[in-house]
Amino acid sequence: MSKVTVIGDGGWGTALAILLDSKGIETTLWSFSPEYADYIDKHRENPKFLKGIRIPKGIKVTSEVSEASGSGYAVFVVPCEYLGQTAKRFIAADFKNVISATKGIEYDTLMRPSEILSGLFPNTEIGALSGPSIAYEVAQKVPTAVVLAGSRGHMKEAQEILTTDRFRIYTSDDITGVELGGALKNVIAIAAGISDGLGFGTNTKAAILTRGLAEITRLGERMGAKADTFRGLSGMGDLATTCISPRSRNRWLGEELGKGRSAREVLEGTEMVVEGAATCRAVRQLADKYNVEMPISSKVYEVIYEGKNAAEAVTELMTRDLKIED
Repeated sequence: MSKVTVIGDGGWGTALAILLDSKGIETTLWSFSPEYADYIDKHRENPKFLKGIRIPKGIKVTSEVSEASGSGYAVFVVPCEYLGQTAKRFIAADFKNVISATKGIEYDTLMRPSEILSGLFPNTEIGALSGPSIAYEVAQKVPTAVVLAGSRGHMKEAQEILTTDRFRIYTSDDITGVELGGALKNVIAIAAGISDGLGFGTNTKAAILTRGLAEITRLGERMGAKADTFRGLSGMGDLATTCISPRSRNRWLGEELGKGRSAREVLEGTEMVVEGAATCRAVRQLADKYNVEMPISSKVYEVIYEGKNAAEAVTELMTRDLKIED
């Protein structure tokens, strides 16, 4: 088996490291913070991001780039806004294959994670891992299915490395659609959380999921993705999980907004990165660039960045011009 380096000590990165170690793969978990890397290494727990889950002794935890280099595979699991600057530290590393497990869109460039990594590792195969995968559940070996996108030959080997009897990998050649599904669903999940915070019910949540998927698909197709991808694991599957799970950071942010708290207050009060908050800025630009109507995403942006009252945003959505379902 190839050696694998997981770059990023958040909940998802830690869960993937635990999964790889369970297969007997030599696994390194890289942390940006020397102090936190030492803590994880000593206590064998990641209390900030995956509290209560034991980290096996076989996983090497480090903050040294040199100690994380030389693996056959590198899996980048850092917030999208920090992906480029983090990846630059590993340009000299001898990674033969790189997988992005980051979900988001870079605001300044509107690039997807695999595009950011391709620019920094031009001679390396790049793949993207996405789908309904709550980190805590994966770490507890709850049966989970996700999708790995990239070139068919490369993804076949990576599929075999990552698959376990509790973690099933499907492959796809639609890397654009897989990454867009993983990024855009976070914005819709904030809307779902707002609905929860306002005390609305199942009818509202169902409307948000279905109409949210419609606008995600519209944008995705304009950007070259396949419509079928958004009906799969990285689309509807991830959207449903993120909108419903009590462990979803994006749904939680929305719930707090629905209760009347400001986005700044909520975001400054947590160490967790809520990807959807950053992604909705990029989505607004993409919707304008590709001339795609995205009413739910637009209202999420207005609530977070323009201070619009959440209940007012809902009323505006419900009283839009009537139209045919598409």
